[in-house]
Amino acid sequence: MEYAAGVCDVAVIGAGHAGIEAALAAARLGCETVIFTMNLDAVGNMPCNPAIGGTAKGHLVRELSCLGGQMPETADRACIQFRILNLSKGPAVWSLRAQADRREYQKLMKGVLEAEPRLRLVQAEITEIRTEGGAVSAVVTRSGAVWTCRAVVVCTGTYLKGRTVVGEVTEESGPDGMHASGPLAGCLRDLGLPLRRFKTGTPPRVNANSVDFSKMELQPGDRDPEPFTFDAETAPENRAVCWLTWTNERTHEIIRRNLHRSPLYSGVIDGVGPRYCPSIETKIVTFPEKPRHQLFVEPMGLGTGELYLQGLSSSLPEDVQVEMVHSIAGLERARIQRYAYAIEYDCVDPTELTLTLEARRVPGLYGAGQFNGSSGYEEAAVQGFVAGVNAALKLLGREPLILDRAGSYIGTLIDDLVTRGTNEPYRMMTSRSEYRLYLRQDNADLRLCGAGHALGLISDARYEKVLEKYESVRRETARLESAYASPTPELNAFLAQRGQPPVTSGVSLASLVRRPQLDYASLSPFDPGRPALPHAVVRETEIELKYAGYIEKQMRQIKEFRRMESKKLPPDIDYGAIGGLRLEARQKLTQLHPDNLGQAGRISGVSPADVAALMVYLSR
Repeated sequence: MEYAAGVCDVAVIGAGHAGIEAALAAARLGCETVIFTMNLDAVGNMPCNPAIGGTAKGHLVRELSCLGGQMPETADRACIQFRILNLSKGPAVWSLRAQADRREYQKLMKGVLEAEPRLRLVQAEITEIRTEGGAVSAVVTRSGAVWTCRAVVVCTGTYLKGRTVVGEVTEESGPDGMHASGPLAGCLRDLGLPLRRFKTGTPPRVNANSVDFSKMELQPGDRDPEPFTFDAETAPENRAVCWLTWTNERTHEIIRRNLHRSPLYSGVIDGVGPRYCPSIETKIVTFPEKPRHQLFVEPMGLGTGELYLQGLSSSLPEDVQVEMVHSIAGLERARIQRYAYAIEYDCVDPTELTLTLEARRVPGLYGAGQFNGSSGYEEAAVQGFVAGVNAALKLLGREPLILDRAGSYIGTLIDDLVTRGTNEPYRMMTSRSEYRLYLRQDNADLRLCGAGHALGLISDARYEKVLEKYESVRRETARLESAYASPTPELNAFLAQRGQPPVTSGVSLASLVRRPQLDYASLSPFDPGRPALPHAVVRETEIELKYAGYIEKQMRQIKEFRRMESKKLPPDIDYGAIGGLRLEARQKLTQLHPDNLGQAGRISGVSPADVAALMVYLSR
């Protein structure tokens, strides 16, 4: 029996990391929004690793902060250890990663959703999305409640036809033993969306009281931890430590001996798993020459003794998992509290979506997160934000938010998914961006706070602070270019100590900062006119000076990229009638309908010669 349950502007299906950002963004832009979750206790859940950020993922979270998203602020409050990764390398790959208190994060996120004025949180399973005139018109729950709406954001994570696998045991299930969502998958297929099957996995969780940490390497947090949000009023606090241990030949032999029982190799698992976060079984088979693999032992929170074994993802039978864990240094007597499992789920082919994350075939239907073929909480959150924002902007009659790949990792992620598609769970990495020297985590505020302010999600006061910060960077850079140090014996002795050649005449402080082995702080004794500046301004100034030539080259590349992106392709263009296009290019272009010439050139199967033919066509 159906009944009319209510009316809203935007309905969000799923309250994971994508759903949370989608719902909050839509509500904060002025739309009446309802977010549905299978279980209220699973809001903001971290069923895989209890952490936010990481290589390239930290960039995404920083960018989300500058647009007005929620994950960065909640992570700053709920995380218990903060570390900048890759500090031994250049600033393009520095990435913040924070260990989270899993339950505290959930509690805080649920409270944020409940307190948002235009947002309603409802526990219910959505089984149907209805359309009228081809466009979204309502969603229906398993109990028959009909919610009339004008837009839907699908954020189903790994719940959509979810199936967990541990050895020979399979079960229709979502993560952490939650119910799977079944009927919605059939409805999406009926709407014309092609679905595919992906898989991911989790490692065992062990009791800290059964672990011998003396056999492991301590992994402390940073001495001066940095937050994800640029305008945090207080610095985050490191309240926990992690540990590092390794597998060994005995571990590998146990796995090899039991490969015939692995669902990955026995044919039980059909879904495609993530290339860049493989199971331990896959590591052993793929890299047989490696004598060991590192494992990070991470706390799940301050109020629990449960530890997460990062790097030991598996779907082997429980008895094999016990033997495998006990072969590892420090874990010889470890008591497993949760066994590792693999989970298969349905997701959409993301090339069915536009750059706004709206489905091409169903107006008003948006997708985000693992439903779009990505993996990771951070990838999910930024997609949820973009989908929620664009759903709201469309209903409000405003221009859409489209972030290009030259201005953000978020834009790179969405462009990769929508333009190129993915045959496996997509994970963001710094190597995916051709503009990564410019798209650094430290300058995300410069790149994106303007867009967040234009949306109305970044306050005037916060935006003014960003403008003031980079004006300070400009002034200090100019001062260093014009300030000179004399060739004193003290300066030359300092240079010799740092392995640098001496100077025989006056030299600008900027040129000294650019030298290897020298930095802004160490030159303080030779810079009497130096003003007192915040650490963030000093860091930006130093990066701008040291990498000026590379950044200038990258900005020229970005200018050319945007020139190509500005050449719009008509939505009704007939690619079959354009001479000079190869057959494959005609088929791909007709299928994907790129917005512009630049996007067309990034489609697999479209060659430079095809792009040249399109340019000739546009010039006519």
